[in-house]
Amino acid sequence: MNFYIGSGMKNCELVNYYAKILKENDWKQTYNWVENINEDVSIEDMTVYAKLESQGIIDSDVVIILLPAGRGAHIELGMALALNKKIFLCSEAKEEFSIENTVAFYGLPNIIQLIGTADDNIMKILKYVQ
Repeated sequence: MNFYIGSGMKNCELVNYYAKILKENDWKQTYNWVENINEDVSIEDMTVYAKLESQGIIDSDVVIILLPAGRGAHIELGMALALNKKIFLCSEAKEEFSIENTVAFYGLPNIIQLIGTADDNIMKILKYVQ
């Protein structure tokens, strides 16, 4: 299964953790944006990364968005929706899906909301996609 993980930059370690476990289960990561985070990023670099991220989403079967997420991850969510990908929104806190924090798109039919620890959510993803 090919997967892409989007999230905010503050969740880099969590993105890598999800990826590690999924790869141990013979899944293939289409692109890991975390590898390009550094302090010397230019606008030109960001454009190149956006193209790589877009291709990663296109090449994926499953898109996982880890909440809380930033603006870029929500654009990735929009791309995944437009491409009719299987989408998992994962959070350790149910508050991410409260009326104060949620986005209307989170309730669309091809989005599965998961609340739990990283390990719990990963196991749920593996079960859903089998």
